[in-house]
Amino acid sequence: MTFGLKKKNYVKEREDNFLSLINQNQDKLYKIAYSYVKNKEDALDIVQESVYKAYISYHKIKKVQYEKTWLTRILINTSIDFINKNRKIVSIDMSYIENMSDSSNENLHAKLIVREALDKLTEKQKTIIILRFFEDMKLEEIANILELPTSTVKTILYRTLKEMKIDLKE
Repeated sequence: MTFGLKKKNYVKEREDNFLSLINQNQDKLYKIAYSYVKNKEDALDIVQESVYKAYISYHKIKKVQYEKTWLTRILINTSIDFINKNRKIVSIDMSYIENMSDSSNENLHAKLIVREALDKLTEKQKTIIILRFFEDMKLEEIANILELPTSTVKTILYRTLKEMKIDLKE
């Protein structure tokens, strides 16, 4: 009888921890997904699918300190899978354009150019740029998420920035 009660408490605690993880990171998850697909509905679908995938495999997490990294990795993979399945021209939501912090035409044009430059990158390059500059993550965090050495992430980042600089100048 005691074993059954302990198991129920354990399951309830794990569910509470999972819900807490999702609630604490929901905005971040949406922003990352949106940065990949640039469409509100698709980003929400990606977040929903990622949360589902995370929920069914949450029991596999052994160390709590890796939960965010694990969840972000699922989201990135789900975003990339979505893009690969839906190889189409991705239109930018009007709400994205309307919600830009500075609505001057010059700034809007510059942001759209940066977005176009991002679209030309490989998935790995795009992921590193998004996590570093849009999500303000440290290189070590990005390395953990991508399961790469920090030096490799740094090299990819600087090469990508160099490539983007050339594209942006053109």
